Amino acid sequence: MKLLNKGAYLRAGLITLITLIVLNIAGANPAHAVQKKAADTSVSAADVTFTNIPTAADSIAIRKKQADSVKKAEATKVSKTPVAASKTAEKPKSLWQIFIEGLLGGFTAVILPCIYPLLPLTVSFFTKKSGSKSKAVMQSLIYGISIIVIYVTLGLLISIIFGSDALNELATNGIFNIFFFLLLIVFGISFLGAFEITLPSSLANKLDANSDKGGLAGIFFMAATLVVVSFSCTGPIIGTLLVDAASKGDRLGPAMGMFGFSLALALPFTIFALFPSALKTLPKSGGWLNSVKVVLGFLELAFALKFLSNVDLAYHWNWFDREIFLSLWIAIGLMIGLYLIGKIKFSHDSDVKFLTIPRTFLAIIVFAFVIYMIPGLWGAPLKSISAFLPPEATQDFNLSSIPDGSGSGSASANPSAAIPASIGERKYAANYTRIKTKGLDAWYDYDQALQVSKALHKPILIDFTGFNCVNCRKMEANVWSDPQVFSRLKNDFILLQLVVDDKAELPAAEQFVSDYSGKKITTLGGKWSNLEAQRFNSNSQPLYVMLDSDGNLLKDASGAEIPTSPANYDIASYLKFLDSGIAAYKK
Repeated sequence: MKLLNKGAYLRAGLITLITLIVLNIAGANPAHAVQKKAADTSVSAADVTFTNIPTAADSIAIRKKQADSVKKAEATKVSKTPVAASKTAEKPKSLWQIFIEGLLGGFTAVILPCIYPLLPLTVSFFTKKSGSKSKAVMQSLIYGISIIVIYVTLGLLISIIFGSDALNELATNGIFNIFFFLLLIVFGISFLGAFEITLPSSLANKLDANSDKGGLAGIFFMAATLVVVSFSCTGPIIGTLLVDAASKGDRLGPAMGMFGFSLALALPFTIFALFPSALKTLPKSGGWLNSVKVVLGFLELAFALKFLSNVDLAYHWNWFDREIFLSLWIAIGLMIGLYLIGKIKFSHDSDVKFLTIPRTFLAIIVFAFVIYMIPGLWGAPLKSISAFLPPEATQDFNLSSIPDGSGSGSASANPSAAIPASIGERKYAANYTRIKTKGLDAWYDYDQALQVSKALHKPILIDFTGFNCVNCRKMEANVWSDPQVFSRLKNDFILLQLVVDDKAELPAAEQFVSDYSGKKITTLGGKWSNLEAQRFNSNSQPLYVMLDSDGNLLKDASGAEIPTSPANYDIASYLKFLDSGIAAYKK
């Protein structure tokens, strides 16, 4: 096998060392900082440093110990200890979703230049060495199982070392999001051919030497050698998968993702051992393998932007507006399309003398997607990708109309009776201009919403949401945009949006130690996260709760990720859910 050069060894060692240091610091000794708070509670970029808020795992892990505290909390202030609970427990991303993503990543890895050429070599090796087809199949099966064991062990180690608490913090932790952004940029540049991320050559040599042993041990070390020497291709895919699984899944997410990835990687070796004649049908290795790698590099760069957007929103930097995000995606899409048709190429690419059918169809899909995104620069909702984009309110130039047909301005006042002057200005409103739904004037403080509900005689709809909540953006773009839904939200409810990942610091007088989690709540997002977990036994968003003017629950809470929920991205069900709350309030 080809030895890896010393420069590549040093780069890989440096990247690995930095990764371990950052993860260890963030997992064992989280950085805490303070945001200076202006009089209107908005936060400027100059005053921002990273902080942490309580996570879902923090609350759930000690739920049983806090049962008595919940009962005691019934009579106290809602910002510290809310009233009763309705059970709505769900996970941000199911293990099946993570497994399927891993499976797709594994199948993609198979057609990369580090693995694809090894398919016929490995299968031929087993066929010739074994002397019989049945023995060759058995050895290939053991080889595939060994690959699965190695990758699943990697996923389990990550879960065991960092634990569920640290993994769940990743979704909203600023340090992690910035780190993941930079990491994916490095992966993308690597796939584009600037350098290779490789593991130490000495490790590959030792594993290769051990693979000469007979029996199960020799086959296992052959599998381990494949894992090491193919790392320059699989590393970025594995890294991206682990980042996504760890930040959006549960404790077993990384292991499940690695299981899907390794299963897809191992299957071809076993299948072709069963049917060695099928090897003749495989396309020959060539420049197309490198093209796959380059296209993946562009996709890594596009994916990285989401993590930068997460930090920009949660810390109120206001740098990364929707049109900037879309412009970068459009530019990346154009580069992919031009690369596919051979109009641009890198130094390590072969000339594209003619377009193959696969290239043609891929280029058509990419260019069509680019054309689809362009109207988004002027405010088109782009519902199919809205979950991944910054909110529409971040866009400076927006020509889209309001769903109820009341115009295309930036907002319109709710057609309701005058709000008493004693209620005052909307608290915290300055923090949320970037996630505001055009045409809806939401409130952002629980106690203030109760006052407004009593004054206007309307029920409250709590929308537990987040700056970084993908499912929230999907609900807003696909369900709230329906004219009937929009009309009810605007006319029949006091909309209360509580953003659970807001890093704005609470005034010292409002900070408190949660009777539910036992942690000190110092941020505005932490206050609402504590409310959601303590009163409604949920820490995923969006969660929709309808209350009367005294804060009593009208109907069971509804979350978009609950399979049987009325808010499961279905307009008719969501309308029925809202109407049931209105009817209950009138009674």
